[in-house]
Formats: sequence, C-alpha cells, structure tokens
Amino acid sequence: MAIRTVIIEDEPAIARRLEQLILKVDQDIEVVHKLAGVAEATEWLKEHMQSCDLLFMDIRLNDGLSFEIFDQITPSIPVIFVTAYDEFALEAFKVNGIDYILKPFHEDQIRATVLKYKSLVKSEQSNFRSQLDRVLQDLQQARPAYKNSFLVHHQDKLIPLKVETINWFYTAQELVYAYTNNGQRYIIESSLERLEEELEPQKFFRANRQFIVNREAIENVDFYFNGRLLININPRPTEKILVSKAKAPQFKSWLAN
Repeated sequence: MAIRTVIIEDEPAIARRLEQLILKVDQDIEVVHKLAGVAEATEWLKEHMQSCDLLFMDIRLNDGLSFEIFDQITPSIPVIFVTAYDEFALEAFKVNGIDYILKPFHEDQIRATVLKYKSLVKSEQSNFRSQLDRVLQDLQQARPAYKNSFLVHHQDKLIPLKVETINWFYTAQELVYAYTNNGQRYIIESSLERLEEELEPQKFFRANRQFIVNREAIENVDFYFNGRLLININPRPTEKILVSKAKAPQFKSWLAN
C-alpha cells in the first residue's frame, strides 16, 4: 500500500530534490502534493489531511515557521522536519521520537528517515500525537531569535550594523556584502544560506542565488522576459535582481502579505 506523502518546502529546487530522493529510496512512497508556505499548507491540510500518511516539512518557510501551521490544525499523521536548527532543537527531535533531515540532505539520510517512520507507525502509532505535542513545545522554546544586528569591520573598527538599515545582501567571489539604505557596503562573515536562517522571513526574501532583499527597500517590480520579475530596489545594485518564473508566485505572495 502506497505511503501518501506531502512535501512542504518553499524552495522549488529543494522540493524537487527531496521528492527524487524519497521516491528513489522507497518504492512504497507516493508524493501526492507539494506546498510552499504556511498559509497555503494550512488551507490544503484542513481539507486533505485525512488523505495523507506522512509530511516532510521545512521549518522555515517564506511566510513564517512551519509549526505555526499547528496553531490552526491538529495534525493526525507523522511529520518529518527539514531543518538547519541548532543542536538543542535537534535533540528535542531525538528525545521525542520525531525525525528530522538536516540540510543539505542526502540519500542515506532519507533512507534512514523513511525506515524510522515505518518503525514508528508500526510500533508507536498510538503515541504519535503526544510525541508531536512535546516536540512542538520544545521547538517553540528553542526557536532562535532573528538577527537584530551584525558586527562588521569598518575603518579598523568593529561596529554593530542594524539589520533594519540593510536593504539587500549580495554574494560574489565567496564573500557576502550588505548594502545599507545610506549607500554603504559592508562584508558580512556569513553565507546567504546562513542568512536565510537568521533573518526574519516576513521582512527578507531570497530572490535568487546572489540576492536577499529587504521588503522595505523595494520600490516596485517590473515584468521581465520569460515570466521573470525584476526587482527595483534602493540603492540600485550594478546587477539586475531577477526572480525566476518558478519563484515569481512565491515572491508575489510574500510581497503582498
């Protein structure tokens, strides 16, 4: 009997990769749907929860944290979280019997996770609800605070750079730069992937592989070739900030919220 599975992940490429690996490691699994955000997933699960057996769920989505979904619905099936959380949060998963996948994930990791799910359903299905309740409680306590500032080098000094003053982040030649609303540029000792975890998702959006943009800095958006979008932001970067056709609906939904 097929294991009807839903993937909740806001990055289309990651969702496709996860689906490919899930199907590769276990022929019993069928991915019936993919969802990209808290609001979308909440509405879909309200109607279709009973037709699913398993959820793969990224913790940090474009419009919030995925366990906010459980503020509005009561999940009745196991959840496997996709996460980059710290050791404290990961320990909560281990203690309470709910599995996780740590990005970047790989085939062996997926295979072990699926086997753990099958074991859980076979031996402890009746305890799943209480286990998930404990995990959610631990996650709420372990939820990291979003960055308020970065410590940056500037003219032989260290200065605190407030996140609210940063209009966009850009990566080039393995360095990440922050551009502020007064036109200054600073090197940030991080990666865009790390910044995605540290910045409040309702305020900052990963436009593409090179840019993260601040909602407050966006002046307007132009339609571009082949279904893409061009973000006009201040101060203007030397390169165009383009959002792909695949990611455009997600960006528009984020900008409208």
